[in-house]
Amino acid sequence: MSEARRIDGKAVAARLRERIGALVSQLREKHGTQPGLAVVLVGEDPASQVYVRNKVRQTEEVGMRSLEFRLPADTSEEVLLEKVCELNADDEVDGILVQFPVPEHIRQSRVIETISPDKDVDGLHPLNMGRLAGGMDGMVPCTPMGCRILAREAAGGEMQGLHAVIVGRSNLVGKPVAQLLLADNCTVTVAHSRTRDLPQVCRGADILVAAVGRAEMVRGDWVKTGAIVIDVGINRVDGEGGKSRLVGDVAFGECSHAGAITPVPGGVGPMTIACLLGNTLTAACRRRGLPETDWF
Repeated sequence: MSEARRIDGKAVAARLRERIGALVSQLREKHGTQPGLAVVLVGEDPASQVYVRNKVRQTEEVGMRSLEFRLPADTSEEVLLEKVCELNADDEVDGILVQFPVPEHIRQSRVIETISPDKDVDGLHPLNMGRLAGGMDGMVPCTPMGCRILAREAAGGEMQGLHAVIVGRSNLVGKPVAQLLLADNCTVTVAHSRTRDLPQVCRGADILVAAVGRAEMVRGDWVKTGAIVIDVGINRVDGEGGKSRLVGDVAFGECSHAGAITPVPGGVGPMTIACLLGNTLTAACRRRGLPETDWF
């Protein structure tokens, strides 16, 4: 049996960043403006520090202005919200991203609600989520947008009429992915860990998006031959010799019969920052009343 085609998220993300960089250059040349992205990190979570470094580096690589704010772990919720409000009022800032998770004494929901919807490049503000559900223009969450782009890539740009099954119903991924694929004229089923006969539901999918947060929960016999599999999961499990390794929510090694599948790592992950940069470009154009150009 032939191997499933790997969907190379790194390569797709690199192409997106190249296009975004060209559009940023045009924006500077024609309108004398440079998009700015502010990233706020509270505390010293090692994974978050890596993510922030990557975001700062890639922001600068595409020609955007990068502003980085690092606050100690004992920063109060009030002080963090004051910083967010300060960035909301700063005309040089087009996008605001507060790196999650934040320390336990800070309510993530309050942080999200405080960010201006027009600068909410993570797409998590309730107003932006409502706009997405209503089919209106807003900021789209980055990881779901990355899933959509990779599914389109694997489907050759045409997804109309395909049956998409999303395993996972979170506000961060599952629900937004469903809205985006509906907008692409897919027939969408949202399933989850309590769905009756979940394996059978998954077998009906032309596009299967796994975003449930359980290591290799989706087995190979849940996947229809020729299906497009988008694996959002990032789970660390014990490997050989006491070393840990990253796996997705899908048992990758059992899915050679799939038509195309994202690996973990190297699939959906690289798309998130690329889409963040695209959202920052979009926010910059909208805030200035300039024409928008599709970056994806």
